[in-house]
Amino acid sequence: MRIWKQLFLCLVVLAAALGVWVYTVPSAADTLAKYGVPEKAVAMIRPAAQKPAGEAQGQRQAQAGGQGVAQGAGQGNPRGQGGQGGNRAVLVVAQPVRIGTVNDRLSAIGSGQAIQSVVVMPQASGTIHEIMVTSGQKVVKGQVLARLDDDEQVIERDKAQVALKSAQEKSASYKNLQSFSRLDVFDAQIAEQAARLALSTAELNLRRRDIVAPIDGIAGIVAVNVGDNVTTQTSIVPLDDRSAILVDFWAPERFAVAIEPGQPVEASSIARPGQVFSGKVDAIDNRVDAASRTMRIRARVENPGDVLRAGMAFSVGMRFPGEKYPSVDPLAVQWDGEGSFVWQVRDNKSVKTRVRVIQRNPDAVLVEAQLGEGDRVVTEGLQRVREGAPVRIFGAPETAEVARQ
Repeated sequence: MRIWKQLFLCLVVLAAALGVWVYTVPSAADTLAKYGVPEKAVAMIRPAAQKPAGEAQGQRQAQAGGQGVAQGAGQGNPRGQGGQGGNRAVLVVAQPVRIGTVNDRLSAIGSGQAIQSVVVMPQASGTIHEIMVTSGQKVVKGQVLARLDDDEQVIERDKAQVALKSAQEKSASYKNLQSFSRLDVFDAQIAEQAARLALSTAELNLRRRDIVAPIDGIAGIVAVNVGDNVTTQTSIVPLDDRSAILVDFWAPERFAVAIEPGQPVEASSIARPGQVFSGKVDAIDNRVDAASRTMRIRARVENPGDVLRAGMAFSVGMRFPGEKYPSVDPLAVQWDGEGSFVWQVRDNKSVKTRVRVIQRNPDAVLVEAQLGEGDRVVTEGLQRVREGAPVRIFGAPETAEVARQ
């Protein structure tokens, strides 16, 4: 293709694009005037609502044969104000402004642990003689879980009982007979008390051959077998009290002041997808970690159905009431070169009001603007709305009256 044909084709495409832009963009005339296009050329494409009153009225009279304006003023057709302005009121849909609250939400990943967890160890060394607990069994505090061999301790207890009985008889005879001095009687009483203490020690050593549960809970895997030699450092079985789960998570430092003990917490586990567990903040650390700029928070989540386990990962969420802002329909927020704005209806005229978007929700947008509760903003018919132009609100009483006429 020759170069002149290519240039001609480019000019045709540019002209078509310019025409589409002028036709679809309401502010095209103002943009052309800003870049120095003659006013006469701009006036040919400027919408009637933006033209001077005399020019717009002359064009309508030329098109309607001088009858349209007179009929509109006589029949109450909404054109201009009192039949003098000549601007046609645009029919729009408007929604009232409401007041909404910013939903500040904290989401974090935490790890769960039992409200009480211990590893049971024997209080004496010896050989496992009997195991009385199985994995997964529910036990109560003081229940015997296992026993060590106790033959030696039984003998020591019996010897202590014999020694006590002998000391008691000796002390009684010294008291009854007058031939002994007070010092001999006193020594006999001391011997009786020593024998009694020896018996208590022997009974204590015998009781320590029983390995008992220190808390209520669920037994884990038993780590020993009958016949194993154990010491006071040998782990027998872990116990977890999981009637409630403590979830530790880390919150950014901006929530350090907002979080307080007792605040509600929502937690969900990967093991129970779709199920949300309610809890409360149980404890808050007293400092912010300097490396991560986070604070450790501990939440207590109740576990009545015993479906949660220690060590599970939890997704934790908390909601905080934020500041209040005007809430508008998402369709009302428009954008131009200077930022976002809405068309506010004041005295049946459209006013461009600048807004700053604070938070976007599915059904509303919270904005910072000079808007009050109950103010109306345009949500439909935005393409024909101009600054200061008259508008009619669909469904308003005055609009219904005009429709009946």
